[in-house]
Amino acid sequence: MPPLSVFIIARNEADRIGATIRAVRDLTDDLVVVDSGSTDGTQALAAELGARVIHNDWPGYGPQKRFAEAQCRHTWLLNLDADEVVPAALSAEIRALFARGEPERPAWRIGIAEIFPGEDRPHPLAYRLTPVRLYRRDRGRYSASPVHDRVELEPGVEPGRLRGKIHHFSVRSLGDQLDKLNRYSDQQADDLEARGVVIPTWRIFVELPGNFLKAYLGRRHFARGTYGFLTAMNYAISRHLRIAKHYERRRTAARRDRVDRPDATF
Repeated sequence: MPPLSVFIIARNEADRIGATIRAVRDLTDDLVVVDSGSTDGTQALAAELGARVIHNDWPGYGPQKRFAEAQCRHTWLLNLDADEVVPAALSAEIRALFARGEPERPAWRIGIAEIFPGEDRPHPLAYRLTPVRLYRRDRGRYSASPVHDRVELEPGVEPGRLRGKIHHFSVRSLGDQLDKLNRYSDQQADDLEARGVVIPTWRIFVELPGNFLKAYLGRRHFARGTYGFLTAMNYAISRHLRIAKHYERRRTAARRDRVDRPDATF
């Protein structure tokens, strides 16, 4: 078995996390699930399937994954989300990587391909993200950002790329997807405020159509026909909400300043 820890962050994923865990049980003797307060039995299911389940209140994406990294026993880490499945071909590729001894690179990118409801495999034209997901914990770790989900590598580290793809079952339904994206837009607005970033107001008028085209054409949602149109629209709405909430907070803060300082000049 490769000297590899696998970690997953989760909350209310009992309907999906079982497939995620089963696909990697033969890859690791250290499977860690960090749960942030599930109420659907996610913790019990993960434990039954052999995971070490640890509770940690939700601090944001980056901090939660950093917490999970710290719970792992091995130097090499593989991160999966609770709606992602490692297919047999990718599992074999990871095993082969370690069968030769220490992998030649300290970090590896893995393609992630979405599988939408009604599909049993990624569409041949499906857009693929290729983030670093397999890495040495002493050469990289997750960003501390609460909204940006990425591994920050040490300067000079050039990651390799595996041929296999993670299967991403990200969409339970259009309504669930929009609810998730809406919650994420709240966190994005919080992050912009915390960092003091001000997005120009004119962006409000172009964010929705621009991001629809980004998803529908750039990320090739058009290949999924009508359903792809609908998921591209959900993505565009979520990006619009991020800007709208940012603008609303600035407007509310400006009004509060006027009330608190009636003699001030703005």
